[in-house]
Amino acid sequence: MIRHDPGFRARILAGKTQIGTILSVANGAVAEIMAQSGADWLFVDGEHGAMGIRDIEALLQAAQPYCPCVVRVPAADDVAIKQIVDLGPDGIIVPLVNDAETARCVVDAAKYPPAGARSVGVGRAHAYGPEHGDYLSRANDELSIIVQIEHATGVENAEAIAAVPGVDAIFVGPYDLSGSLGIPGRVDDERVQQRISRVLEVGNAAGVAVGIFGATAEAVRPRIDQGFRLIVSGVDTALLAGAVRDLVAKLR
Repeated sequence: MIRHDPGFRARILAGKTQIGTILSVANGAVAEIMAQSGADWLFVDGEHGAMGIRDIEALLQAAQPYCPCVVRVPAADDVAIKQIVDLGPDGIIVPLVNDAETARCVVDAAKYPPAGARSVGVGRAHAYGPEHGDYLSRANDELSIIVQIEHATGVENAEAIAAVPGVDAIFVGPYDLSGSLGIPGRVDDERVQQRISRVLEVGNAAGVAVGIFGATAEAVRPRIDQGFRLIVSGVDTALLAGAVRDLVAKLR
């Protein structure tokens, strides 16, 4: 039986704070170690991480017995989404959703009829066949659908995006948002912060959880206090590098 956490989506919908970190290295041991760290979830980066579909499957096999895993798909593309959801993650994150039509297409690709138009295949999500019927009966209720607003255009259309049925949460990408404003990397700039606040305001009004990334715990702690509920802090590579640098510095 494939291990899913049926309560993960329920916790998002209930607005409970979920603390996670990014898994970008295609290594099962790293995934297993991080999954046992006490995080509420892992953000498996299939967009920027150096990994293919088989790598993502292996990471889920290593990590999911211990921790819910949400995979960021490479793009808001029907084929990319169906390949990932058939691997059996606890949810998907879809990058660069700039309008309601794209959000509707995402939901359509990820949910089985009548809620969507997800095609039926056999893969890890269905225990490679034996749990096919059972999975079909519960997938729509258990799979979390999270869309990323990471461009100024997405902020402008945030209300319409949040209103799309089936969108469980909105995840803000501050760094790409700053780039779309012509000030890449300047995430503390008032223009970026105003738009981040706008997305949170829209999500709260619509009853949709809003998440955000921060490089460090110090960066995201204020976000929790502001009301962001889907939190991602750190990246596996940076956490490893930082730990080694700290160790060496203490020994010199």
